[in-house]
Amino acid sequence: MDWETVIGIETHAQLSTASKIFSGAATQFGAAPNVQACAVDIALPGVLPVLNRAAVEKAVRLGLAVGAQINRRSVFARKNYFYPDLPKGYQISQYELPVVQGGSLPVMIKDVAKIVKLTRAHLEEDAGKSLHEDFHGLSGIDLNRAGTPLLEIVTEPDMRSAEEAVAYAKALHALVRWIGICDGNMQEGSFRCDANVSVRPKGAQVLGTRCEIKNLNSFRFLEEAINYEVRRQIELLEDGGSVVQETRLYDPERKQTRSMRSKEDAHDYRYFPDPDLLPLVISAETIEQIRSELPELPQAKRERYMRDYQLSPYDAGVLTSSREVADFYENLIQALGGGYKLASSWIAGELFGALKRAGLEICQSPISSGQLAGLLQRIQNNAINGKQAKEVFDAMWNGEGDAEAIILARGLTQISDARELEQIIDGVLAANLKSVEEYRAGKEKAFNALVGQAMKATKGNGNPAQINGILKKKLEG
Repeated sequence: MDWETVIGIETHAQLSTASKIFSGAATQFGAAPNVQACAVDIALPGVLPVLNRAAVEKAVRLGLAVGAQINRRSVFARKNYFYPDLPKGYQISQYELPVVQGGSLPVMIKDVAKIVKLTRAHLEEDAGKSLHEDFHGLSGIDLNRAGTPLLEIVTEPDMRSAEEAVAYAKALHALVRWIGICDGNMQEGSFRCDANVSVRPKGAQVLGTRCEIKNLNSFRFLEEAINYEVRRQIELLEDGGSVVQETRLYDPERKQTRSMRSKEDAHDYRYFPDPDLLPLVISAETIEQIRSELPELPQAKRERYMRDYQLSPYDAGVLTSSREVADFYENLIQALGGGYKLASSWIAGELFGALKRAGLEICQSPISSGQLAGLLQRIQNNAINGKQAKEVFDAMWNGEGDAEAIILARGLTQISDARELEQIIDGVLAANLKSVEEYRAGKEKAFNALVGQAMKATKGNGNPAQINGILKKKLEG
């Protein structure tokens, strides 16, 4: 039987506020256990929550960026469940009336655009953390994270493969960082995905029973977990069994999911409006103010690069993969006064390659956009050729100075004088009569051999385009 995979993603994005969503306690990562948990966070009797305005503004920012409806009036609810790291015995969240409703996010899968529809994005507080290591059979509780502001972003079941799910997660990750609402640090838990996975026979309209894979904190784990879970469900169904709705965890060492607990439905949480919090009311003026402060969004920038700079969809996508990359590119072409495709190819090629080998982000690059512009200007004015430029780039990366200084120190000036090149090529032709005869007899490879000899004679400093042109003229004249 042919099976269709159905995937929806719930993402918890930790909002980059200085304090928690309902208290003034700090949210900084890495503090000693329980030093950032105040009376409100640990639910001491008599304390009352006070909503953090910055968290609301960041939620609205996301909603506007994905074209969603911003509910001018939304309500906080109590989501009741009992874990040791949940101090109040309930989580303050939003249920029936979230702050953000609907919206969509465009993603690219192998140059093919797909729109993933969003159901909602709602504000809520994070729980604490249970610590199981080094306690000799006991568990410790760290409540530093309790009350940290989260925006839970929920998709429709629109994705049909792990590849699509990862493309969506990467696009959302880039967007929340782009608009400045979340630092996206997956290792620290600032951006966590839950994947709801089910399978059904191809052509079926009814959804299969889903399993939720919790707390996937890397794109690789997200892909591996979904692929394993799809195989597990298909094998179970084809063997005559049935899928049980449950919450599962992914074990990256065994590369498999395992059961965590039976999956709760909404009624199991006994949601009801939180009596300690008034409804959240956002004015139209506040929404428009936030809209005016949004940067140019990735999709709009991508379309502009294709339209104005004639870049391919792939290249435009690479350059808008993060706001830092887009800023580097725009600073580079501004310094160059153009050179859109040249700048794009050097960022995607040499620069990204060097950054990957060094394990660096573009904001950590030892070569600034201005320094790279100095190198590309030498290519544009034919002072150096492509091979020389790569040598200069490597030297710049290693801290040997700017492009001009390295070119002078290494004697890398390109030979572009036509008379000088003609004299060199005449000597090459005289010394390689066999290759000349083979080319004139129709062997194209002989031409490449002559080009190679000419470049060797110029010690790699000859202008390749001119060498090709002069050779063609002399051989065919």
